[in-house]
Amino acid sequence: MLNVDELPYLTAEVPGIGGRIKAQPEDFVVEEVPLYQPCGEGTHVYFRVEKTGLSTMRAVGDIAHALGRAPHDIGYAGLKDADAVTTQTFSVEHVNPDTVRSLALPRMRVVDVSRHTNKLKLGHLAGNRFTIKIRDVDPARAGDVRGMMETLNRRGVPNYFGPQRFGMRGDTWEVGRALLREDYDEMVQVLLGRVKPSDYGDVRRARELFDQGDLEGAATTWPYPFNNERRVCRMLIKFHGNARKAVRSIEMRLQRFYISAYQSQLFNQIVAGRIGRLDQLMAGDLAWRHPQGAVFRVDDVAREQPRCDGFEISPTGPLFGYRMSTPDGEAGQAEMALKAAENINPDEWREAGRHRVKGGRRPLRFQPHDVSVDAGEDHAGPYILLGVRLESGCYATTVLREICKSAGHVAETLDE
Repeated sequence: MLNVDELPYLTAEVPGIGGRIKAQPEDFVVEEVPLYQPCGEGTHVYFRVEKTGLSTMRAVGDIAHALGRAPHDIGYAGLKDADAVTTQTFSVEHVNPDTVRSLALPRMRVVDVSRHTNKLKLGHLAGNRFTIKIRDVDPARAGDVRGMMETLNRRGVPNYFGPQRFGMRGDTWEVGRALLREDYDEMVQVLLGRVKPSDYGDVRRARELFDQGDLEGAATTWPYPFNNERRVCRMLIKFHGNARKAVRSIEMRLQRFYISAYQSQLFNQIVAGRIGRLDQLMAGDLAWRHPQGAVFRVDDVAREQPRCDGFEISPTGPLFGYRMSTPDGEAGQAEMALKAAENINPDEWREAGRHRVKGGRRPLRFQPHDVSVDAGEDHAGPYILLGVRLESGCYATTVLREICKSAGHVAETLDE
């Protein structure tokens, strides 16, 4: 299967501009677009925070500590990476708004406070507005960027899952595949060994020791924050190499992430196979209604294609699971061929014990909004400035991948 750096581009005919993002946090500015505004009354205090160089979870911890509350008391709508300037909303119940307004925390400032009737939860988000400086580029290429963005606005951005879904080695999906198949020996081999060129330092040494059969040496070599790998090593020692028992030590949230990564990898293969026809419906397609997400079967392509051209609807791809609907026709054949190539048994999504996966459909493309492209220069040198608004669940790194077409920016990921 194709890895992330091998996936085809929709704008392949235009050379990428290369470049570098997040040279400094101020180069990547993210502003949440809320799903709704606080009503001004209620027991929950909503407060908008601008933070620099802080992940969402670090901010949650700092806010909770300052207010004398538990981290789970703090509500938020989405996750943001540390290497950016981000503005996002948090909530907390039964706290004086003036107390929140007066918070003085490093790398954070409260910019607005109000009240509402419910806790802010993940998904209570319309989208994000991005302002991104791409450095180490030729500003004269701004015209090419505008052209690519016009194409992406009209035809759609390939809705690939980005590298953040697949880990530093790009192999979390392999871990998930082995876990789903209950091939625990294979799972621990991928998780703990099989050195790759991208491995370095203590991580590389720990993997080498595991491959050599030195479990004790590997367990003591895994550095922080590889606590999961270290724990699995310890469990292999405790249970005399029994991989199944060792895997049980991995918390359920992480196990689900591995399986989700496998779903994501399979979805990416379908997008790649249809890259030139992301904006074209086929008979039997399961189409996605934007923005609500209802899915329906396409029986009359001639009738529905104008809606696809207007970005009202889009073809979908599979997030495989036991409750996933399957398209007919050519689209269905492509998904069946992928399942055959991967030797996927439809029942394994249902029978995987605690890992039962319902599945669903995901649009093959998304549309960027409010696009602006400018060139400029500051104290750090020339840049191309991209402004874009994306709906919730859409990744700016996927847009940048089409523009840059280089591996240089891929490592600079954002959990949007």
